[in-house]
Amino acid sequence: MCRLFGITSDKPLSPMVAIEALDIMREGHDGSGVGIFLRDLAGPFEEMKDAPILSGIFTDEGIKRLDRFMMDLGFMTKYKISIKVPKVTPPGIPARDVYLIRAYELPEEWENKPQEKIDEMLVGIRLKLRKMGESKKDMIVFSFWPDVIMIKEIGDPMTVAHYLGMGRKELNARVIMVQGRQNTNYAINLYACHPFFIQGFATMTNGENTAYLPIREYLLSRGFDGYTGYQSDSEVFTHILHFTIKKMGLGVQAYKHLITPLQEQGLDKHPNGPFLKHLKQSCRRFIIDGPNCVIGCLPDHSLFMVQDRKKLRPGVVGGKPGCWAFSSEICGLDSAIPDRDKSKDFQPMHLDTALVGPDRQEVTICSQTDPLPLAL
Repeated sequence: MCRLFGITSDKPLSPMVAIEALDIMREGHDGSGVGIFLRDLAGPFEEMKDAPILSGIFTDEGIKRLDRFMMDLGFMTKYKISIKVPKVTPPGIPARDVYLIRAYELPEEWENKPQEKIDEMLVGIRLKLRKMGESKKDMIVFSFWPDVIMIKEIGDPMTVAHYLGMGRKELNARVIMVQGRQNTNYAINLYACHPFFIQGFATMTNGENTAYLPIREYLLSRGFDGYTGYQSDSEVFTHILHFTIKKMGLGVQAYKHLITPLQEQGLDKHPNGPFLKHLKQSCRRFIIDGPNCVIGCLPDHSLFMVQDRKKLRPGVVGGKPGCWAFSSEICGLDSAIPDRDKSKDFQPMHLDTALVGPDRQEVTICSQTDPLPLAL
């Protein structure tokens, strides 16, 4: 099993808060890798919320190719963090040239384009860079999106974090998600490392999804370029979330109905039963086969947790107004928010969606038996 930890806070936090919580849960991951997702950034990125930020790992030659590619498109660098690591790498961590975090000024000709078109073009650029990197093995591109930084690496999470200097203030953020990997593949591909991200939506999962192949094939048929490049059976969770909200215009509560729909008896009793029956039938390819615990982030910085029906992967939510955490284990909560009221910790069951909104004042628990907050 992997281990997951997410935190949302009014005050910017160091990524080390989440890494330390993950380290407390180290018996649940094998140290084969770590993924770090930072959102609602502070520090130097605070004043450039609309600037797309490129995150990835590059060779020296890859940096040169990146520069030529981005300059040809009209992108100019606004701010960058180039993590030049020591020549001697710790055991288990591959030798790299540069870990790059670079914020760009949009090209002038993009200024009058609709936001939806800009969003599509940003995805297209990320995919082109990924393809360029895969052809020459000189670029690994994790994200290209405003107000988002992603870093992934093979090795023990705490060792990687210290090696990369994740405690630097420039990386402080108000939303942080981290995953400690339990390698279930023979070869480790960083594109298979959680969290996954697309157009403002991020998820990470502890579990497995044996319904992966039909879900992947259905997503590939939707005609959206971003639904591609699958290296993990869990990446589809992010894309289903994106499809639910961006393509279907539904809310996060409906996401739970797509991946783990109610059984017929429950649908018969539900206030939105006819709609949900139609949804279940038309989107039956999105039904997952767990066990899974999913932690996700929405474009408005809301954080949520859901479980599948089997409920065989742990998950707990707790905190206090202004700071809430989602963790695979209670000890992770204890590490990050020790002064919370522990009697109010909540472990979502298979019908629940636990949600902390952008105001970060409370945890809202939505049940699949509740009416959907939609005008159907």
